[in-house]
Amino acid sequence: MGNNQKPAVATEQGALAVRKLTFWEAALIIVGANIGSGILGLAYSIRKAGWPILLLWLIIAGVCTTASMLYVAETTLRTKKPMQLPGLAERYVGKLGAVLVFISVCANSIGCMIAYTNGSGNILSQLLGISRPMGSLLFTIPAVLVVWFGLKATGIAEKFISTGMIILLAVIIGFSFISGKADLSRAIYTNWTYAVPVFNVAIFCYIAQYAVPELARGLRHDPMSLPKAVIIGMTITGVLLALVPLAVISLTGAENVTEVATLAWGQALGSWALYAANLFAICAMMSSYWAVGGSMLTNIVDMFKFKNEHDTKTRLIAIACVGLPPFILAYSGLIGFVDAIYLAGTFGGVIMSILPALMVNSARKNGDMEPDWKCGWYASKSVQAVIIILFCAAACYAVFDLLGFLPSAW
Repeated sequence: MGNNQKPAVATEQGALAVRKLTFWEAALIIVGANIGSGILGLAYSIRKAGWPILLLWLIIAGVCTTASMLYVAETTLRTKKPMQLPGLAERYVGKLGAVLVFISVCANSIGCMIAYTNGSGNILSQLLGISRPMGSLLFTIPAVLVVWFGLKATGIAEKFISTGMIILLAVIIGFSFISGKADLSRAIYTNWTYAVPVFNVAIFCYIAQYAVPELARGLRHDPMSLPKAVIIGMTITGVLLALVPLAVISLTGAENVTEVATLAWGQALGSWALYAANLFAICAMMSSYWAVGGSMLTNIVDMFKFKNEHDTKTRLIAIACVGLPPFILAYSGLIGFVDAIYLAGTFGGVIMSILPALMVNSARKNGDMEPDWKCGWYASKSVQAVIIILFCAAACYAVFDLLGFLPSAW
């Protein structure tokens, strides 16, 4: 792990500016990125398979994704110039790697933001009695504004929203189990026929790989905090992802789960829970939009070699690319809420299982410097192979599922 002294890291100032983050701002950016639409769709997506299968997949997907994120973390610590994933992939894997990572980032980000746009429209429509497009617009405008102001604004906003979100969620989950209406036996069942698609949804719920270069940029002054922030952020994520569907299905039973879980919570616990749970949902989608949208914006800057991310024209173009496609696709009628989560997690997961492994292997040979912190045993070739095979097998299932050859989970 190196010595205890904080190293003085020589950085090259590129198009992406360095803005300092604190440890908890970094960790909560990961929580904010992960706890978005995925956690709201989990209960619905596991209603045929059962909660124990979800718990198994959350542990496996969480460990694999955390290892993959730490590969990216080490790669960034070996590189002087702040870069996003496409820049790192081009540096260490080649142009094809950069293009594949960029496609993965955009596909996953847009899939996320379609789900946020759909989900926020549904929730605000019910709560405020307005149209779904108007609800989505009320959500999207403040979400895009924080993305516009950049990394430090995102870090501060994530710290407050994510902390409040965790407290609110703890209250609702706690009340669910002491209300007398919950029955754990409603959730503790297994049907392995529908197990594999749940893994793809679990992968989606751990989508924060894309945020690692952002965190590395913000923690350049304290690089030893980077792996700790990743691990703490992912652990908090895993606990929340397990508890929410357990609480919802224990309350409602599998047959009454709604596609956006907070609506079912409200129906089971009463109007206060409807408002509290849906306030959590809006916060969750908003915080995730900030992290995912900000990452996509800086990936666009990095991929197309713009000179400065804070140039107004550059930022307007990038913001348009971030904000408009999800809104248009959400109301095209082509993609549903859980389907957007499933597809984004599946195909983004394949690329993000392969590229980080290739990147860290290359960075160890061709990097700019030797960092104080390096990945341990989990970066061995055998572990990398297991992660890649697991994620690729899940994607193959998804293809056959889409073609109707294998059972769908919902």
